[in-house]
Amino acid sequence: VDKGGLVLVGPRDWTSGFFPGSLWRIAEHTGDAQWRKAAADLTARVEPAKTYGGTHDLGFILYCSYGQAYRLTADPAYREVLLTGARTLCTRFNPKVGMIRSWDGRPWSYPVIIDNMMNLELLMFAHAQTREASFKEIAVRHANKTIENHFRPDGSSFHVVDFDPNTGAVLKRQTHQGFSDSSAWARGQSWGLYGFTMMYRFTQDPAYLAQARKVADFLIGHPRLPEDKIPYWDFDAPDMPREPRDASAGAVMCSALFELAGQVEAESASRYLAVARQQIRSLASPAYRAPLDGNGHFLLMHSVGHKGRGVEVDAPLVYADYYFLEAMARCKAGLGAG
Repeated sequence: VDKGGLVLVGPRDWTSGFFPGSLWRIAEHTGDAQWRKAAADLTARVEPAKTYGGTHDLGFILYCSYGQAYRLTADPAYREVLLTGARTLCTRFNPKVGMIRSWDGRPWSYPVIIDNMMNLELLMFAHAQTREASFKEIAVRHANKTIENHFRPDGSSFHVVDFDPNTGAVLKRQTHQGFSDSSAWARGQSWGLYGFTMMYRFTQDPAYLAQARKVADFLIGHPRLPEDKIPYWDFDAPDMPREPRDASAGAVMCSALFELAGQVEAESASRYLAVARQQIRSLASPAYRAPLDGNGHFLLMHSVGHKGRGVEVDAPLVYADYYFLEAMARCKAGLGAG
């Protein structure tokens, strides 16, 4: 919902997989056949994206929809869509840069955004399914270059790094959706936390765990993280505490912290779980959880899409709901509790 109206998207939009994925989560939780039927229907509508090479967001589009479908049904038709999408995503990889290109047709040479870490899960799934080395090699090279170029010494990240496609040299570092190039855009920090936690799950590479911990410690120790642990849209926005919160950043961070807590020793796990549990309580409270039949039927209120453009400011967003449902499932499963 933006400016009071529901915005619908086609299968190529980066957000198209989140609603079907949410329906699969609800079907899993309720055991109700109507939700499963709706999930299957909405998932099928996303299938045309599997051969669309014009976006780096095939992980978001396909893994959040078809990935959930395959996890719950083991239907080989879902698996084939995921593998096709993974092969399509690989076409955006430039070996000279060592990364998957994010945007096309913009005023950059070869832009890569921190969000792109999330799309690597599709490649790691494809490698786990097929053992084809190229899927993992591309994901690992991308993740390694992200550590090398996207992060500041304090553990915060830039949003966009632009590269020379012929040499791989860094041309510019900036924060396109945040307050400034030197600021910590909240959702971008959460993407990084989630992405490296996920990469450690697949690879057990200690460098990825170390990076996830560094980002987590930056976030949970930040003096401008509010008491309810739902961040402002940018940690360096100038008009605190009147700046809008971003429930989507909080939901992604919460889900990642539940997983990260299961990957570390008890003392760190307890710190991460304390924040994740406060976030899930906050998101489920009337401060963020919408009443029934309101809020355009979205679950959460108070997210921010792109404040600099005045787009989706203090609005419900479909990906906030998706990661909120995932975080609740991880909380219920006791992930990190051991």
